[in-house]
Amino acid sequence: MEMIHKIGRRKTAVARVYVTEGSGNITINKRDLSNYFPTATLQYKVKQPFALTSNEDNFDVKVNVYGGGITGQAEAVRLALSRALCEMDAENRLVLKPEGLLTRDPRMVERKKFGQKKARKKFQFSKR
Repeated sequence: MEMIHKIGRRKTAVARVYVTEGSGNITINKRDLSNYFPTATLQYKVKQPFALTSNEDNFDVKVNVYGGGITGQAEAVRLALSRALCEMDAENRLVLKPEGLLTRDPRMVERKKFGQKKARKKFQFSKR
């Protein structure tokens, strides 16, 4: 099997994932998974596509991720891994699609408008 390259995005985070056959090592920005994502919740999000398709220790993953916060980055990595697993085996799509792991979440931060305090909040109006 050759290297598979896929991209995942969430908010402003972009993850580029390179998947090869191996022993289950996940490296993110040249750091170990548990070092880059310290909380168990974020580690679970990254490993979720492998757990659902029962491929936990079959592939080595190298990830370059930038932009956004750590939650957005973890979800971008999850989307990219799900896409890579679908390219390897079409059967994986039947497992990942109902869980919503192949859907790109389109929600972004709304821009701040001119003449307002924030995106929707207005300046206080006082009548004296």
